[in-house]
Amino acid sequence: TTAVDLKQRSSGNNSCWKSPGDGWDAYLDSDCVWMQMWVQLDTPARLAEYKSFLDSYVNEQKKLGRFPRPLNNRLLDVNEWMDDQEVVSRDVQVQTGLAFAFLVVCLVNTIGLLLAKFTRKSGEIGLRRALGASRREVFNQFLIESGVVGLSGGILGLALTGLGLLAVRALYSEYKTVAHLDWTMIFVTVALAIVSSVLAGVYPTWRACRVQPAAQLKI
Repeated sequence: TTAVDLKQRSSGNNSCWKSPGDGWDAYLDSDCVWMQMWVQLDTPARLAEYKSFLDSYVNEQKKLGRFPRPLNNRLLDVNEWMDDQEVVSRDVQVQTGLAFAFLVVCLVNTIGLLLAKFTRKSGEIGLRRALGASRREVFNQFLIESGVVGLSGGILGLALTGLGLLAVRALYSEYKTVAHLDWTMIFVTVALAIVSSVLAGVYPTWRACRVQPAAQLKI
């Protein structure tokens, strides 16, 4: 209302269906889109109520000769709006998919390495079991070891990521404000590394717990 009273136009997008004509009043009466807003609707009921309000307004204006196009009011949340505006490019989506595919490859390699490592410790596992260690204790030990491997990998990955961000900032000055790591990203990275390595270590750990102490002691 203040902007209309002061005859101030928006400094952002100004899209007109047809020529608005001359003068401020003609501009206000036109079909130009020049005001955008976000609305907080906390419940589905309020969402439906607001959608009904918009539809009623458009239908009323249609009776006055405005808005000749079919009714097409849409209320999008943030994620839907980003999809509609194609904020995230196809290249980014492909890169994200490749990143998760690379993570799967790394986890498969981790399973193989942990399986080989734990298999070499069959004699140690048999001796511990013979001395009274339970399968649960052995399982916890090797699962924690898998988590430590993931923690180490996460920290190393963060270090490499930091170097990569420094290189991006040095090469592309326009990315200085967006190429950064916050604490949420750091926490998620470390947590993902630990959880992934623990999941990868479940099968090798289970195989290690199946070692028969008698067979190992005979050897």
